[in-house]
Amino acid sequence: MSNGFLRFKSFKLSTKSNTINRWLSTGFEEHQLTSVQCGALLQSFMSTKSVGRGKRLHAYTITSGLLFNNTYLCTKLAAMYASFGEMVDAGLIFDRIVLKSSFLWNVMIRGYANSGLPEDALVLFGEMICFGQKADNFTYPFVLKACGDLLMVRLGREVHCQIVVRGFAHDLYVANSLLAMYLKFGEVWVSRQLFDKMSVRDLTSWNTVISGYAQNGYFDEAISVFRVMEQARVGQDSVTFLSLVAACANLSDLELARQVHGRIVGESLEYDAFVRNSLIDMYCKCGFLVGAVKLFEGIVDKDVVSWNSIIAGCVRNGEPVRSFTLFRRMRAEMDEVDQATLTSLISACNQLTALQCARCIHAYIIEIGFGFDITLGSSIVDMYAKCGSVEFARQVFDEIPTRNLFSWSAIIAGYGLHGRGKDSLSLFGQMKHSGIKPDGVTCVSVLAACSHAGLVDEGREIFEKMSSEYSVVPQMEHYICFVDLLGRAGRLEEAYDFIERMKMEPSIDVWASLLSASRTHNNMHLAEAIADKIFHLKPKGTGVYVALSNIYASARRWKDAEVVRAILRQRKLKKPPGYSFVELNRTVHWFLVGDRSHPQSEEIYAKLADLRIHMKEAGYKPDTSSVFYDVEDDVKEKMLECHSERLAIAFVLINTRPGTPIRIAKNLRVCNDCHSATKLISKLVGREIIVRDARRFHHFINGSCSCGDYW
Repeated sequence: MSNGFLRFKSFKLSTKSNTINRWLSTGFEEHQLTSVQCGALLQSFMSTKSVGRGKRLHAYTITSGLLFNNTYLCTKLAAMYASFGEMVDAGLIFDRIVLKSSFLWNVMIRGYANSGLPEDALVLFGEMICFGQKADNFTYPFVLKACGDLLMVRLGREVHCQIVVRGFAHDLYVANSLLAMYLKFGEVWVSRQLFDKMSVRDLTSWNTVISGYAQNGYFDEAISVFRVMEQARVGQDSVTFLSLVAACANLSDLELARQVHGRIVGESLEYDAFVRNSLIDMYCKCGFLVGAVKLFEGIVDKDVVSWNSIIAGCVRNGEPVRSFTLFRRMRAEMDEVDQATLTSLISACNQLTALQCARCIHAYIIEIGFGFDITLGSSIVDMYAKCGSVEFARQVFDEIPTRNLFSWSAIIAGYGLHGRGKDSLSLFGQMKHSGIKPDGVTCVSVLAACSHAGLVDEGREIFEKMSSEYSVVPQMEHYICFVDLLGRAGRLEEAYDFIERMKMEPSIDVWASLLSASRTHNNMHLAEAIADKIFHLKPKGTGVYVALSNIYASARRWKDAEVVRAILRQRKLKKPPGYSFVELNRTVHWFLVGDRSHPQSEEIYAKLADLRIHMKEAGYKPDTSSVFYDVEDDVKEKMLECHSERLAIAFVLINTRPGTPIRIAKNLRVCNDCHSATKLISKLVGREIIVRDARRFHHFINGSCSCGDYW
C-alpha cells in the first residue's frame, strides 16, 4: 500500500470526523441530513457509547420523516440501542421492520444475550428459524452463550448438532463459544475434548479452558493446561493469570503462587488493578499474609477491592484485630464501603466474640444507610449470637421484614450455640409452618442444637426425616452431628454401630467426635479402638493425638500418654497453645496459661490469690484430673489456677464496675475444673460470666451454668 494512499485515507477519515462534529455542534435540523448521513452518525454513537446523542438523532429521524418506511435507518437504530443494552427500545424498533436482515436478527440476539436476557435471546432465535432465516457464525456464539447462562444442557447440545451439520464447528469464534458453554454446564471433559480437536486456537481458546477448569474446581488441571500453553509458546494476558491466581489460591500452594507472581512481573502485568487485587487475595488464602500486606502497601491508588481483599485476608488468617485497624485506615482514605467490607468486619467480630465491636458495626451499618438487606440482616443475627448475645440476635431477627432460609438457620444455630435446644426446635417448627423447607445447613444447625441440649430423641427424629420429608441427602457434617448427639448422651456403642453402618466412608472427624465422647465418659477400651481406626486414616492435625494422650493421662497410664506425645514430636506436629481473650474498651486482651506478659500481671495474680481464698472458704476443691501431666497434686493445683480463662476473668474483675457481665472467648474446650471454678466465681462476685469455648457458650450465673453441666 503506497504512502500516497495512506495519506488520502487519513485525510478522508479526518474530513469525516470534522463533518460529524460540525453536525453535532450546530444541530441536526440545520443540515437536512440524509439517511446515509444519519446512519454514519448512529455508527459513530455506537462506537463512543453516546446514548444521549443517539436518542436526539432518533427524535430527529422521526420529526424529519426520514424514519418512515426506512428499513436501513430502523436497522441502524435497533443496532445502536442493542449496543447500549437498551433492549426495550431496540425491540420496539425491531418489531416495526418487515424485512429483517440476517444482520438485524444477529444484532438483536447478541443484544439480549449480552444484556442478561438469555431467555429473550433464545426466543428470538426460535422466531428467526421459524421465519426461514438461517443462523450463521455470528448467530451461534450468542445462542450458545444464552444456553450456557440458563444451563439448558439439552438445547445446547441440539444447537451444537446444528453447528456441526451446517459446517460451523471449525469457526474459531463458534468453537470458543462451545468451549465456554460446556464449561458452564460443568462438562469439563467435553470441553477439553473439543479443545484438543481444534485445528486453530487463539488466546481466547486457551483462556476459556484454563478459566473453566479453575471455575469448576479442577485447579491442578488448570495449571497443567497453562504448562502446555507455555510449551506451545502462546502469549499470556491478564485473563490467563487471573485464572492461574485463582487456582493457586484455592490450592493454597504458596510455592506455586510465588512462581505465578514471578511470571506476572515478567509480563509487566503486576500493575493491572484486577491482577494485583487477585494476588493479594491469593497470598491471603495461601497463608502468606506478610506477602499480601507488602503488595497492598505498595499500591498507590488503592480501590475498595484492594481494601476488602486485605481486610478479608486478615480475618481469614486469624488477625481480626488487624482487620479493624485497616478498616479505620480505609475510612480515613476513602468514602466507599460495600457489603463485602461489612461481611468481613462481621466475621472479625465473630472471631473475637466482641460484643462491643459488634454493636459498633451494627450502628455503623444503620448510620451509612446501607439498608436492611436480608442477607446482611441475617449475618448480623449470626454475629450477635456468636458474640454472646442471643437476645440481640433475636431482636434483629424479629425486625427482618422478609425472612429467608439463611435468616432462620442463623437464629436456630444461635440458640443452639447457647444451649437453648428447645428454643431452636420451636423456631425450626415455626420455619416449616411458614412454608420454608429446611436445607442441609438448617439440618446441621438444628441437629447441633439438639446435641448441645441432650435432646437425643428429637435429634433422631430430625435425622430420620431429612431424606423423606426435607429431601436432604445426609452429608458428612450431618453424620458428625448425629454421632456427637449420641456420644454426648453416653450412647457410645450405639454411636459406634451407627458409624459402621454409614452409607459413606467415615471421615476422621466422625471418628474424632466419638473419640471425644469416649474421653468424656472414660471408656478407654472404645477410645483405643477408635484411635486405631483414626491412625490408619493418617490424620494431619494434632487433635486426635492430644485427645488420646489426655485419655491415657486421665487413666494415669503415663507411659502410654508419653508414647503418643512422642509420635507428635516425631511427626513434627505441635499442639496449639490454649489461650483466652477478652474485649474491653474496644481493645482485645490475650492470655496464655501462666501468662505474666500483661502490663497488669501483678494485679491479675493478686486478684486470683484473693479469689482462691474465698473459693476454698466456700468449699472449692480442685479437680486435678484436668491436668494431664505426671506431677504432684500441689503442682497440678497451681497449674489449674493460672489457666488462661481465669487470668481473663481476674483482668475483667479489676477493670470493670461490679455487676458488669464478663465475656470471654477460649480457643479450646473448657476443662472440668475451670467449669466448676467459674460457676463458683460467678456466685462469689455476683456477676454473669459468659464463656465461649471451642464448642459452645456457657452462661455462668449465681453458681450454675446454662449447659446444665452437659457439654
